[in-house]
Amino acid sequence: MSQSHGSAFQLAFVYVGTVVGAGFATGREIVEFFLRFGWPGLAGILISGLMFTFLGAKMMLIAVRINAKSYQELNQYLFGHTLGKFVNVFMLVILLGVTSVMLSGAGAIFEEQLGFSNQAGMIATIALSLFVMMKGVKGIFGVNVIVVPLLLLFTVIVLFDSFIFRGPEIHNLAAFSAAKPDWILSAVSYGAFNLSLAQAVLVPIASELKSERLIIKGALIGGCLLTLVLIASFLSLSTLPDVLLYEVPMAQVVFIVQHSVHIIYLFIIFGEVFTSVIGNLYGLEKQINEYLHMKSLYVFMFILLTIYLTGQIGYGKLISTIYPLFGQLSLVFIFFLIVKRVPER
Repeated sequence: MSQSHGSAFQLAFVYVGTVVGAGFATGREIVEFFLRFGWPGLAGILISGLMFTFLGAKMMLIAVRINAKSYQELNQYLFGHTLGKFVNVFMLVILLGVTSVMLSGAGAIFEEQLGFSNQAGMIATIALSLFVMMKGVKGIFGVNVIVVPLLLLFTVIVLFDSFIFRGPEIHNLAAFSAAKPDWILSAVSYGAFNLSLAQAVLVPIASELKSERLIIKGALIGGCLLTLVLIASFLSLSTLPDVLLYEVPMAQVVFIVQHSVHIIYLFIIFGEVFTSVIGNLYGLEKQINEYLHMKSLYVFMFILLTIYLTGQIGYGKLISTIYPLFGQLSLVFIFFLIVKRVPER
């Protein structure tokens, strides 16, 4: 594989790993944003997929051309100097909150599925994160290059076992198909939400990669992979009766279809949560360092301590407070991203 192909795939895997956080890997987000609308939800997935592909590429191209070291500079370019400052403070708070959600999600996996204590799960995740962060961008690429292909492979296996081999006894799609037109808003919100989160990782990585061809290729591959994973998960989840009742519906599908791989799937869910945690850490460190100018190690320790303490609030509570707020900001962010032109080289 040539250098450019290798790096384009690495970038695509980091993109997928960043977007596929806790809610996605558990299947909860897919049910909320797409499946509950029935068949129109599939069209919604295509809308989100197009946003990931084209707006993701545009965001990274702007970052390279304005030479943005962190998402702060991107936001100041999009929103202007004064409004950009407000957006950045808000983003910092939201990113810390979302990373706390991920960390407490990791704790929940250890507690609910493996029988360890919640705290043990959080502390193990923190130790692993510090180790990876010391390797810089290489560490982030390394983790995603392992976890994302595993997720892709697994998603395809589950799709074949649940939807294709067993005959699609589609329990849910017909029941949900009296869809209200808000499936479009739901799809746009999903794309907006994940793109505004992903900027924390994609902006500094794009500015390190510098090659525009590579960035366009990476965004294209990443956007297509995300769309395929969403469609496959959507179809698999459509075979689960009472899908709305489960907190981790994807694990339930796996449990019904393939008892033996249930534990491997838990490992993959944990891997996905972990890729989101390290991605956010990387973006947060780049932003905080513009204020503090300290050694990276100290900044990471400060961030990890903050999210560990916030993570004590609990997974459910954090999600219900932080996500709706952030959803509103994301739509504004996407509007500005669409309207702003990519600057000349």
